[in-house]
Amino acid sequence: MVRQPRRRGERLSAAGRRRALRGLGALAAVGAAGVAYAHVETKLFTLRRVTVPVLPAGTPELRVLHVSDLHLVPSQRRKIEWVRSLAELEPDLVVDTGDNLAHVDSLDPLLHALEPLLSTPGAFVMGSNDYYAPVPKNPARYLLPDARVPFAREARLLPAGELAAAMRDAGWVDLTNRRDVLEVGGVRLDLVGVDDPHLDRDVFPAPSAPHDPRAGSGAPSSDGPVLRVGVTHAPYRRVLDAMHDDAADLVLAGHTHGGQLCVPGFGALVTNCDIDRQRAKGLHGWPGARPDAPGGEDSTWLHVSAGAGTSPYAQVRFACRPEATLLTLTAR
Repeated sequence: MVRQPRRRGERLSAAGRRRALRGLGALAAVGAAGVAYAHVETKLFTLRRVTVPVLPAGTPELRVLHVSDLHLVPSQRRKIEWVRSLAELEPDLVVDTGDNLAHVDSLDPLLHALEPLLSTPGAFVMGSNDYYAPVPKNPARYLLPDARVPFAREARLLPAGELAAAMRDAGWVDLTNRRDVLEVGGVRLDLVGVDDPHLDRDVFPAPSAPHDPRAGSGAPSSDGPVLRVGVTHAPYRRVLDAMHDDAADLVLAGHTHGGQLCVPGFGALVTNCDIDRQRAKGLHGWPGARPDAPGGEDSTWLHVSAGAGTSPYAQVRFACRPEATLLTLTAR
């Protein structure tokens, strides 16, 4: 019998099979190392520092600490101590843009983490994970544009009411669909905030009469420089547009986790809302064709925090370290 010649590519040689297996093994090892590092990165807490030229000329600097998306569970002692250490920065104002909790027993550990900061003037709004505990979800859903993953029926309620009450009792301003005013460092801060847009709980508050904001005991007595600041958990375009139209000088938001899983040189893959990927974290202008457009008469400064936590069911971050930001507000 005459053996027919083997067609090219019909069967791998033993050496070829070994090379293919080695390649697959190397790829698997790289993937495993990437996942391991992504878990380690969730603990590499970072302080970002940003300068925002937004104050009227001749106004002294203000230091604003922006904290967001802690997603705290009681066992995260390193995160708790890091948050407590932020008080050493001695900010003039603290703004918390929500998603503080990730477990039904997190309230006391969270208040312990925030305790050194609560004596500083502050303002806050709530996020979805202040109202509902996270549940396991298909992570592929987040790769869809503006993916809204509904909370499962089994999601447990979190103590959002108790958290808000504790913050208010400490003197922080609750901006849940309301306006208020603070005087910090001789600057009058006209504040406007909304409840979580990701849950469609946002109701933009009506404008206040000039020099008569709907404030309580925090109303300032002086007529110093005025800065209007918008605060929201999720930076949905409808909210950013409303705050821009409301003449906000600066808007603070969280929610995006900066993309959480980023590609070096490319950035965030998703934002989990309808904002563009280029504004997934950091300081930008809004609106504008370019995300780096400067703030000014036609553009509001927007700072989106990448946050300091993750869902307990997706404890990975890649090329996007957990963070808080110290914004130094300077004269224009």
